[in-house]
Amino acid sequence: MEHLRRLRGERPLLFGLVLLVGFWLGFQLLLVVAQLVLGPFALPAWAPLALVLVVLVLVARGQQRSR
Repeated sequence: MEHLRRLRGERPLLFGLVLLVGFWLGFQLLLVVAQLVLGPFALPAWAPLALVLVVLVLVARGQQRSR
């Protein structure tokens, strides 16, 4: 954790790039897992994306309420 704080202070552009790539990879992983779970149900191609977005919204709302 200390390494990330130091990176944010010394090289903010690199920190932002690492953060962006991390979020992108995490989102792609969530999509793959959702496709594997929803695959056998013969749902439309946009269903995994919708599921991931709904779950992310619910998590964000839950975190907002806990403050």
